[in-house]
Amino acid sequence: MANRFVLNNISYHGSGAIKEIPGEIARRGFKKAFVCSDPDLVKFGVTAKVTDLLDEAGIAWSLYSEIKPNPTIKNVQDGVTAFKESGADMIVTIGGGSSMDTAKAIGIIVENPEFADVVSLEGVADTKNHATFTIAVPTTAGTAAEVTINYVITDPDKVRKFVCVDTNDIPDVAVVDPDMMASMPAGLTAATGMDALTHAIEGYTTRGAWELSDMFHFKAIELISSNLRDAFAEAKSGQPASGREGMALGQYVAGMGFSNVGLGIDHAMAHTLSAHYDTPHGVACAMLLPIAMEFNKPVVAKRLAEVAVAMGVDTAGMSEDEAADAAIAAVKQLSADVNIPATCDGLVESDLDQLATDALNDACYPGNPREATHEQVVELFRKIMA
Repeated sequence: MANRFVLNNISYHGSGAIKEIPGEIARRGFKKAFVCSDPDLVKFGVTAKVTDLLDEAGIAWSLYSEIKPNPTIKNVQDGVTAFKESGADMIVTIGGGSSMDTAKAIGIIVENPEFADVVSLEGVADTKNHATFTIAVPTTAGTAAEVTINYVITDPDKVRKFVCVDTNDIPDVAVVDPDMMASMPAGLTAATGMDALTHAIEGYTTRGAWELSDMFHFKAIELISSNLRDAFAEAKSGQPASGREGMALGQYVAGMGFSNVGLGIDHAMAHTLSAHYDTPHGVACAMLLPIAMEFNKPVVAKRLAEVAVAMGVDTAGMSEDEAADAAIAAVKQLSADVNIPATCDGLVESDLDQLATDALNDACYPGNPREATHEQVVELFRKIMA
């Protein structure tokens, strides 16, 4: 069987990388950018760091900021209409996963209008054309949406999130500038960082993992484990620290891997929590990560032992089983150190049956290395009840 790997055509990394954006637009002859960014980033001047560069270069742009933290079908459809009315011929998306996921869906539908209902993009959509040319600029160190072939949209009527997987949606250019992440508050730094760690660990243990993805995931675990605490401290104090740049790279490297091999039960359950309770995605992932690792341990103990090494645990003299437990303990400690809660407010027994059903139907679940019964998933959710 052939293993496929899909990555950006071009990516820029490091402080000041956003200065490359006008040149990337101009050399291709594009005339107007459709800037897709969330309202808070606009309000606090983060979006302007890029649009000011467009102004200086004489590149026209229009703004679309009708984006919710968990973007909806309507957000996407309104964005498609706004793009068409704007006269733009390319997209610049600035933000976290919500902005980038919205922009991906807009870009796909503009070039593949037969999917205008949005819901038909769920799963692996048979789109024929690549999305509108897109430059993606992350402002969080977590989702890695700038390098993945996945995006997630919320259907509020059915109280569910659905995952779309499409090689045609990957942004053409990724600009990973840690300076664009400097305004992240401590809570968001923690949540997105733990989301990135979940990507790396799930990607390392998923059914589809292989040598090339392992290379990315192992390094991502190292980078995130050694930088998240510093990035969190920097966000709390406002004082420069060494963690922000390491997190910017670590989350991107994790995205290079999991985008190509899939995730598992943690993300399937986290999507469900976010849809039902509006739990921030990274917080949901972090709460569930040690629980999912413990569940999967019987079939991936060796890999979890290797995760412990990547996280900096001295496993000398430990058995494979002990080292796997040490990895789970290290994840719990890191999560606690960045103030992630261990339980989900509002989660009640009467919801567990529906949550388990939705999780088992999520597109991420099939990648899990261990099969789960409905009753087992109910029990996993029960572990995060307050």
